[in-house]
Amino acid sequence: MFLSVILSTFDAPGALELALWGYANQRMRDFDVVIADDGSGPATRDRIRRARKATGLAISHVWQADDGFRKCRILNRAIVEARGEYLLFSDGDCIPREDFTRAHARLARPGRFVSGGRVSLVREMSDETSRETVLSGELFDPAWIRARRGFLRKRDRLKLARSSAWAAALDRLTTTGATWNGHNASGWKADLLKANGFDERMKYPGEDRELGQRLRNAGIRSVQARHRAVCVHIDHPRPWAGIGDTALNEKLRAESRGPSRIARLFSGSAGGPVRTEHGIRKTGT
Repeated sequence: MFLSVILSTFDAPGALELALWGYANQRMRDFDVVIADDGSGPATRDRIRRARKATGLAISHVWQADDGFRKCRILNRAIVEARGEYLLFSDGDCIPREDFTRAHARLARPGRFVSGGRVSLVREMSDETSRETVLSGELFDPAWIRARRGFLRKRDRLKLARSSAWAAALDRLTTTGATWNGHNASGWKADLLKANGFDERMKYPGEDRELGQRLRNAGIRSVQARHRAVCVHIDHPRPWAGIGDTALNEKLRAESRGPSRIARLFSGSAGGPVRTEHGIRKTGT
C-alpha cells in the first residue's frame, strides 16, 4: 500500500519545515507528501524547495491564491493530486512522531478511517522546537518538555507513552469520539472520492469533521488511534482564527448527520448524505 501525506498550510513556513523534518524521520518511508497551500507567500515556496533537497522527501506543492479561508478547497485539490491509494491528513504545524505513518498504515483496513491524536505545545515550548529536537525524538519526551517548564495535561502525557500495548488499551478505553480531525486522520482515497471530498462551504473551526460524518453515513467505521498515532502541534499566530463561522459549520454538520435514528424509524426516511454537492466535483460539472 502506497500512502500520501496531505499537509495543509498557510504562511507558517518555519512550522512547515519542522513538520517535514518529522516526516523525513519516519520509520516507514513508503509515502509521498502533498502540501495543500491556502495562499502562502513566497517564503513557504522557498522552504518547500529547500526541504525537498535537504530531507529527500518526495514533495508536491498544490497552491491557490489567498482569498480568505479556503482550506477545504485546497484539500480537495490535494486529494486529486495525491498518488497514494491511502491518504493521511495533517496540518503543516503538526510534527509527527517517528512511528506516525507506520501507525496509520498498520490500522488501515477497508471500510474504515483512522482518527489520531495531537499534543499541543505552548508558545514558549514551540519557540524551542528545532530540527534537532525533532530528529532526536526529544520533542516527544514528557521529561524533556517538563524540564523546560512546558505544561502537559495528563491526557497529553498519556498520548506520549511509548508502550504500544498501553496506547492500544487507552484507545479502547477513551470516551473521546473517533472523529475526522484535520490535524490527524487517514482514509482510503476511493472512499473520499465517493464522498466528493470536503464540503467547501465549511469555515474555521472544525471544518474537517463534516467529512467524517458523511463517511460514517456511507458505513465507513471510525477507529480511535489518539494514543497510537500521535503528532505535536506547534503554536504560532493564526490570522484566520478570528474570522470563523461556527454557526454555519454547525448547520452544515447537522445536515450531514441527517434525522435521528428514532425519526428515521418512524418516518422511513434515509440517513444523512454521503456525497456533498460542494466538493471536488460541483453540481453540473
